[in-house]
Amino acid sequence: MRLGLTLSLLFFITNSWAQTKTTFYEQIEPIIAKNCTGCHRPGGIGPFSLQTYQEVAKRSEFVAKVTQIRYMPPFPADRSFQHYANERGLTEDEIALIQQWVAQGSVEGRSLNAKSTVNRRRSTDVTTSHSTIDRGLSTEKRQPDLVLKMQNPFTVPNTGVEEFRYFHIPTGLTEDVMVEAIEFLPGNRKVVHHSRVMVDTSGRMAGLEGMQGTDPKLAEFQKIPMADEFLYGWVPGNDRIQFPDGVAKKIKAHSNLILYMHYSPSATFQTDQSEIRLYYTRKPVEREVQSLILHEQHITNPPFLIRANQKASFFMSLGPLKEDISAISILPHMHYLGKTFKSFGITPDGDLAPFIKIDNWDFNWQMTYQFEKLVKVPRGTVILAEAAYDNTEENLLNPFKPARDVGFGWNTTSEMMEMVIYYVPYRTGDENRLQVTSNK
Repeated sequence: MRLGLTLSLLFFITNSWAQTKTTFYEQIEPIIAKNCTGCHRPGGIGPFSLQTYQEVAKRSEFVAKVTQIRYMPPFPADRSFQHYANERGLTEDEIALIQQWVAQGSVEGRSLNAKSTVNRRRSTDVTTSHSTIDRGLSTEKRQPDLVLKMQNPFTVPNTGVEEFRYFHIPTGLTEDVMVEAIEFLPGNRKVVHHSRVMVDTSGRMAGLEGMQGTDPKLAEFQKIPMADEFLYGWVPGNDRIQFPDGVAKKIKAHSNLILYMHYSPSATFQTDQSEIRLYYTRKPVEREVQSLILHEQHITNPPFLIRANQKASFFMSLGPLKEDISAISILPHMHYLGKTFKSFGITPDGDLAPFIKIDNWDFNWQMTYQFEKLVKVPRGTVILAEAAYDNTEENLLNPFKPARDVGFGWNTTSEMMEMVIYYVPYRTGDENRLQVTSNK
């Protein structure tokens, strides 16, 4: 009798699960909208769109596979080493829902709204920043306060060679502004590889317009110090940076932006006119954001040369720091030979201030990692970084077959080791301050 009751209960549970259909509009669409459509949309960096039921259902088995193995959504940093406000990733329950939906036939279901979540997104300006909204850093989609485009469209030649160009962008600012968020929009994602935005207050940089990175005349401009050597940097996968309440980057009146662009090789003529979007702070600013930059000149075991058919590790060091600071974010950078990257601080008391740990470097997915809480880095701390490179033919991403010696250079066939930390002077309690902001 008891066995029969148990079997009946099991049959009831199994039958109930079979009858409880997981549908796209009810359970799956919110997951896709939150985690996928930011990149998988027209004009996004994803190779295809996932904005409608038809688009998702067409690739439902693929979506189930890449989410199950956590290949998507991509987030290379080790979350057991440090947590970030802009983390991507599905929960176990979300992954299980997608698996169940596909197993049950990818049922569409009925939208509870006149327009579905995804389709509502399609009706908005697709060029407006999505990343901070999707990842909880802002709940209101607002328009930028200042949009600065390259003065003229640039034609990338059909030579199949990488192009490095400088562009001079007047801001027209007549007074100082405090910027709480910065966004870069590539004008042509087919060829824009990465960009770096700097600030000039000298008024002597107009001659840089369109200049190649290899032009001998560049040396004269490089003698002029920048007011800000790193306002912002964009690489595929990077987000709009959103600073916490009360802190902002200052851009002085009459400043001009210097845009350093890296264009990928192209076999056809391509036109680009990228833009920078600035969002002014709406709240009182207590501290100004600064940039701490580590690059090849901070390497402690030079020369920065990776011999053919060898693996190598390099180390960078900066410090000891002269003041207590609170780290906001970190942006590490390497090229195709990069395999791992790790950075941390060692305090005067011997404690660890963890910044970033990436065990599987992905050249095609780099980003500014914004710490979940501000990271206190006390005075006297030494900031360290270590990176491993693989210049053997076993590295499938090695641009050279056969392998050859590779040194420092901006070209992707060369290598780099760089990282940028945004920070502000420390205030008591910063280490407990979450960086999730709302109602911007």
